[in-house]
Amino acid sequence: MIALFVLAALLACGLLFQIAGDYFDARRYAPPGQRIAVPGGANLHVYSQGSLVTPTVVFEAGISGSCLSWTTVQPLVAEFARSVAYDRAGLGWSRGSLTPRTVANMVAELAAVLDSAQISSPYVLVGHSFGCLLIQAFSHTYPDRTAALVMVDPVTLAGWANADARQLRRLSTGARLCRRGALLARFGVVRAALSLLIAGGTRIPKLVARASAGQGNSVIEQLISEVRKLPLEAQRIVAANWSRARSFLAMATYLECLPPSARTALNMPVPAEIPLYILSAANATKTELAERAAWVAARKNAHHTQVEGTGHWLQLERPELVTDVVREAALRVR
Repeated sequence: MIALFVLAALLACGLLFQIAGDYFDARRYAPPGQRIAVPGGANLHVYSQGSLVTPTVVFEAGISGSCLSWTTVQPLVAEFARSVAYDRAGLGWSRGSLTPRTVANMVAELAAVLDSAQISSPYVLVGHSFGCLLIQAFSHTYPDRTAALVMVDPVTLAGWANADARQLRRLSTGARLCRRGALLARFGVVRAALSLLIAGGTRIPKLVARASAGQGNSVIEQLISEVRKLPLEAQRIVAANWSRARSFLAMATYLECLPPSARTALNMPVPAEIPLYILSAANATKTELAERAAWVAARKNAHHTQVEGTGHWLQLERPELVTDVVREAALRVR
């Protein structure tokens, strides 16, 4: 009975800690942009910077990212063009959608939010990882609104469209960990661990990650190491977002939609007349590089550069380089 009482008290304290944290986060980290309702029930956050000079640069984040993934690049791009970043449904400051996470629905939501926010085309679309899949599909669906594409270490379409058992287990494990993270987030465990991590403590956060993730611990540590490349204030906002259960549930959904999304995108090639720029990380695999080389070889107006000394999150490690490529694409359109 005493043990049950102590457990109930701890859970109640954790729940109150989470509720209070959510309240203060909402006041401390208000969305920098505006939220726009789109079909399907989603309420998407879109953040615009810079002048109204065309073409407009639109950023699409990776599979678990948000507009904060472009924190170091968007202001630089805003010096020469209107730059727009947004949060997909359920991530960042956006609310979830009732519609399935299909490529068609995600592209339609992006088009709807751009229209509702009166963000005029043509667009230079800049994507990272999974975001590259979506900007490719957008260019195929709306070629008249697309001026150029910049892909930052894109996800492999053929690889995930034909995912083997090992890859599918990896995705299943990631989704399971996200749902486990959602449960921990509801009782303040994630919030406490991330707060300690940002404050400089590592021992307790690592213990929490090891206890909750098991064999997936290395994935969590890798993700945390990438986020720590962000400016400190952006790290705090990411921690606030990840402290909410709905963010974990959204990430689980996006992980599960990766193989079908890749299969769909394989049949949605970038129109031949649209310029394509690809930046690859130094640690990109031979299979990934071969796929990207094939994309470039089939086009007249395509460029592919592998950047030495970089990892998957190129935009955080080399923001000036990514900005230079976006500038080149924008000037070419002009």
